[in-house]
Order: sequence, then C-alpha cells, then structure tokens
Amino acid sequence: MPLVRIDVIEGRSDKELTLLADTIQEVLIETFAAPELDRYQVIHEHRKGLIKALDTGLGYKRTDQLVLLQITHQGRNRQQKEKMYAAMSQKLEKIGISPTDLIISLIENNKEDWSFGLGRAQFLTGEL
Repeated sequence: MPLVRIDVIEGRSDKELTLLADTIQEVLIETFAAPELDRYQVIHEHRKGLIKALDTGLGYKRTDQLVLLQITHQGRNRQQKEKMYAAMSQKLEKIGISPTDLIISLIENNKEDWSFGLGRAQFLTGEL
C-alpha cells in the first residue's frame, strides 16, 4: 500500500484537491495493484515561493500548478514504476496539470516498516 505525500502550492479549491487525490489513487490502483481500501494520502499546501523545484537542466518550465509526489511503497519493479510514471503524467494532464509540472519520487520500504495501529506490524503478524 503506497503512502502518498502530495505537495502543491496554495490556491487550488477543495474540489480540485479532491480530483487530484482521486486521480493519483486511480493510477496507483491501475499500475501498482494497490487495493482500493489502501488509500493513504497526505496533502500539503505551501505558500507561493516555498517549493523550490528547478528543472534539473532539462529545460522544463515549472508553474504554480506544480505537483510533487513522494510515494512510499514496497515490492514494485522497474516496469511497474515506469508504467506508473507515464500513467500519472497522462491522467494528471487530463485534469489540467502539465507533464512538466509533475515530479515523482519513490521510496521503497519493507513489510516490517508498517504499523496500521494498535502497536503491531500487521504484515508480520499475519493480520494483513
């Protein structure tokens, strides 16, 4: 189950943020085989000027519609990751986010790195 941190610049409506989060979840279900009930997303809004995201020399123009995703996951292979990158870009473009305004960083972890409550590691105890 991916844990997704969504960083954006302030100014989007609640409806726009919901559409963004829903679209991200849809892509993770399609490309990472995330179960529908595994939805862990945190949206962080930042004042203009507090996200510094240059183009790494690629010549991309960034705007205030920038979306920075940090996705913590386990067990996805290179093919799944590349499929997710492409699908995320395509689906977010359909809701008005330029592909040059999308940055994704993946963080991998293991089963013992998760606890969903009650002080237990549910993946290790067999609860999940």
